[in-house]
Amino acid sequence: MLVTWAYKARDTLVQRFDPRARLIFTACAMLSILQVWDLRWLAGWLAFTLLAYRSARLTWKETRRFWLVVLPLITFLVLITALTGRGGEEAYQVAHPWARLHLGPWVWAISVEQVVFALGQFARMLALATLGLLIPFTIHPAHYGVTFRGLGLNDKFAVATDLAFRLVPSVARDFQTTLDAQRARGYELERKGAGLVRQIRNLAPLIVPVTIQAILNGEDIIDAMDLRAFGARPRRTWIVELRYQRRDYLLMAVGVVVLALTIAAKLAGYGDFWVPPGWLPGP
Repeated sequence: MLVTWAYKARDTLVQRFDPRARLIFTACAMLSILQVWDLRWLAGWLAFTLLAYRSARLTWKETRRFWLVVLPLITFLVLITALTGRGGEEAYQVAHPWARLHLGPWVWAISVEQVVFALGQFARMLALATLGLLIPFTIHPAHYGVTFRGLGLNDKFAVATDLAFRLVPSVARDFQTTLDAQRARGYELERKGAGLVRQIRNLAPLIVPVTIQAILNGEDIIDAMDLRAFGARPRRTWIVELRYQRRDYLLMAVGVVVLALTIAAKLAGYGDFWVPPGWLPGP
């Protein structure tokens, strides 16, 4: 049985848009975010994505697992960037000392440019993560296939993409079910005094059945599609029919215009790396 993301129909502004229009706008927004280095622009995009997240009325309970994985990962990457200065060297040429971090025998000199670059990267990655979060949590699970079909993909790719979106929650459900079953039999995943290697080895009784179950579920889906002669006709019909509204055309137009303006601004020399003048040391 396939499991979907924690979708709830809320009749919000985000959910009123056609999913195809939202995907096109999201793609344009992501491409625009990836092209700029200016901290002000990235902060503006972050504020916009958080506003969209707020308007979708998603709760912490629904998205908690997503943020518990994404936020530590983003923070780790940003700290590595700030401490090592790796990545984005082409964005700044002159380094102004800001602080020195002493960790035992190691000393890291951190510049103002590294801090600003790290903040920009944090805003960029958090904005991209928020945009990506809105897709599975606000699109009806029954609309995935017809959405991708409406974007020009053929039926096979549309169904494959639909199944890919359902893979993570399905595997997570199977993992939790297997874990509960093993605990009911007295299995302890996190034993006291067990090291990291031992804890990884303890995952074997969980990974093996979950992997086998995923393979069996895939075989069941293949058999069900074969029994329904999927792919025998050049074009299949979908029970859900999506229709563009005026607001959908407006949303797609806004996305394309924003992307075009970002590219034009980038070619004109705007949106490059920027450091707040007040952060620079005096002469």
